[in-house]
Amino acid sequence: MNAIQKRTFRFLVDRFKLQESLCSRLWWAHVFSSHAYGQDGLQRVPGNNEPCSKRSTHSWSRHRYGIVPHSSPNRLYPSLTCPLRRHTSRHYSDSDSNTNNGNGEKNISTLFIPVPVKTTFNPDDINIGEELGASLKDKKAELLKVLNSFYRRKEIQRLAAENGLDELLFHQAFVSFRKYIVEVESLEPDLHIILSDILVGAGHVDDIFPYFMRHARQVFPALDCMDDLRKISDLTDPAQWYPDARAVKRKIIFHAGPTNSGKTYHALERFCTAKSGVYCGPLKLLANEVHMKTNDKGIMCDLVTGEERRYANPEGIPASHVACTVEMTNVNQPYEVAIIDEIQMLRDPSRGWAWTRAFLGVAAEEIHLCGEEAAVKLVQQLAESTGDEMEVRRYKRLTSLKILDEPLGCLENVRPGDCIVAFNKNDLYSISRQLEAMGKECAVIYGSLPPGTKLGQARKFNDPDDPCKIMVATDAIGMGLNLSIKRVIFNSLIRPIINEKGEKEMDRLSTSQALQIAGRAGRFGTQFEEGEVTTFLASDLPMLKEILACSVDNIEAGGLHPTAEQIELFAYHLPEATLSNLIDIFVNLSKVDNNYFVCNVDDFKFLADMIQHIPLHLRARYVFCCAPINKKHPFICTMFLKFARQYSRNEPMTYDWFCRQIGWPLSVPKNIRDLMHLEAVHDVMDLYLWMSYRFMDMFPDTAIVHGIQRELDDIIQEGVVNITKLIRATESRSPNGVASLPDDEIERKKRTGKSADLKNKSKSKASGTRNQAQSDGSSDEETNGDKLDQGKLGSVSGRLSKELIKQGLLSEDVLDQLHREWRSSGMGGVKGNKGGGGGRKKKKKK
Repeated sequence: MNAIQKRTFRFLVDRFKLQESLCSRLWWAHVFSSHAYGQDGLQRVPGNNEPCSKRSTHSWSRHRYGIVPHSSPNRLYPSLTCPLRRHTSRHYSDSDSNTNNGNGEKNISTLFIPVPVKTTFNPDDINIGEELGASLKDKKAELLKVLNSFYRRKEIQRLAAENGLDELLFHQAFVSFRKYIVEVESLEPDLHIILSDILVGAGHVDDIFPYFMRHARQVFPALDCMDDLRKISDLTDPAQWYPDARAVKRKIIFHAGPTNSGKTYHALERFCTAKSGVYCGPLKLLANEVHMKTNDKGIMCDLVTGEERRYANPEGIPASHVACTVEMTNVNQPYEVAIIDEIQMLRDPSRGWAWTRAFLGVAAEEIHLCGEEAAVKLVQQLAESTGDEMEVRRYKRLTSLKILDEPLGCLENVRPGDCIVAFNKNDLYSISRQLEAMGKECAVIYGSLPPGTKLGQARKFNDPDDPCKIMVATDAIGMGLNLSIKRVIFNSLIRPIINEKGEKEMDRLSTSQALQIAGRAGRFGTQFEEGEVTTFLASDLPMLKEILACSVDNIEAGGLHPTAEQIELFAYHLPEATLSNLIDIFVNLSKVDNNYFVCNVDDFKFLADMIQHIPLHLRARYVFCCAPINKKHPFICTMFLKFARQYSRNEPMTYDWFCRQIGWPLSVPKNIRDLMHLEAVHDVMDLYLWMSYRFMDMFPDTAIVHGIQRELDDIIQEGVVNITKLIRATESRSPNGVASLPDDEIERKKRTGKSADLKNKSKSKASGTRNQAQSDGSSDEETNGDKLDQGKLGSVSGRLSKELIKQGLLSEDVLDQLHREWRSSGMGGVKGNKGGGGGRKKKKKK
């Protein structure tokens, strides 16, 4: 016999055995029916002759392949044995098909993306199904009726749910199954024969179920490995991820106290006397400061950040002491002393995982934690889980901090040593402009400035011989800078925050944040030994006192983040899933205890989706998505994409290529937009350097890029020194005479509808003003502008405007900007009024 004849013969033998076993299977069905069902056809509960109200989900099993006795394996269809046995097993818990994670936050089934089932068709192969049964090509309508009947059966839906298919997955799997049956050129022989039998009345639609489940497991591979996925994403004992740390008998010393209490100073004293040590700080500025001060004492100390490696030894030999950012903590290197600064940051929704990792993983004999009292209880619980000894040392503030009873009121009342804190750049620019108009020079610090520029502005402000005696800053001054501030003035107590879901919303300043910022006043060792804090508006002063009087809530949990190894294991089980999808499934399946939470991964997923179309190995893709970039800036995102594309092509990003992409050399900024672009270019250089320490062969020119970044830092610093001139230049270039400064804050208020309400209210007032102008016979555009300015004043006195300004959500300058933008966009005309067009059209007629 040839190969085709042998294959046909084997199939006929299997078919004969199948029919021969039908008698025994029907006998099992009869036994099952006689014991479990009465003559009325209703299921009986064992030990009770009362009928159940619902027909058993086992009713389908009285057909052809219904009951597979546990004593006889399913030789014909071994792949179907598992789902059938799981169906009959009572040990299969409902939690296995539960579609929610432990927190009940999201339906896990929405994250499973159907995988297209690949079929191979060789026209030279004999269609054995057609040889043994009837052809199905001309019976698609009948097939669809059979399949739809199968889909509608409640018994099938219950069985599918028991096998891990909830309503959504069942529907998606059925759609794929139906499409497969209707469109495939040649069905598997067993499925072909089953369908043929059903069409001629020799079978039942329930017989399709095993084949449907086989197809569903191809469409959703996770169904076969849910237990493995849950095991991988079990984060209940992260301390065991670090065996080197668990092998060391560690002593934890917690230095608890407010800002300016000397807690970090005492920890650093021990750091300098140790044979080896690591300092883990929240910012590059702090790590650099420790690096410099330690070397100044004659102790060789290296600097390690995401973007920089600076060795104390000129030959590049690693020193025994290291100052690093907390994300760069080496958990494989043993130390005598480790310092983890600002330990309360382990509650941070985005970066908290880095502090948790450093605390659990650093292999040091003595670990000094510096931070707020609020973190003590959680750290004690974590220390108990790791078996570490713990000691708490509490500190009090070295200088006094007084809450004033009088607000600033107006900028004319500022005095040397004042720092005005604003929470968005527009307010910062506006305040700087007004101070400059009054002849008062000020230093400016905000988060997106390069570290060198921040230090330059801080030196300028601290220098007693420099005429700059006032600072305008965002909350970026809260950490990393030593400033000689006498009085901190909060321009507003409302600031944008990222909630637990990763969404941006407006909320009042927390007690912890307020204390961190206010504590910058009256620093020990500066010319101002006593600090003061107040608000700009009188209405905010009671709220500030209330905030500062509150005790800081204890931190309840520390952050965790999926590691590259865990995601690689997920990818092994789900090879068709995207990285973003893998992260989603991991987070939703993850299980943590009360001491931990999974950090927000929205930024990671954003980058993963951005480069999904670029062919990269999973580990490289994961590293790219960990890059610290500002996803809101188009230029930075564009360069990130270019880096990924060049990497995928195995084309190194040389200095010449990089300079062409960023347009180097760059000139001094002429307006605010130029300054913002230079800041973005500086971030791109940071990104290049960050990548260069992870893909050295693809980003080879690290030293040269470091050099031009220092040059760019000087250019930006020159621009910031003349920031008021840049603001004036921006205003003069703006078509409506107002600096159009892109700010996330304005966009956020527009999204939440607050600006829309204000816009509608002001629009109605402006409309009334325009009507009055028309009735007076005035059609000149300048007159309309004057009327609108008066309308603006009336709008400011309105209830909504007052409330927004009171809460710090809006300033009068921003309101003025909105009015002018509305007027320039045509909303300032007399559109719709009797007599024709607005002021602009009438002026043209003139």
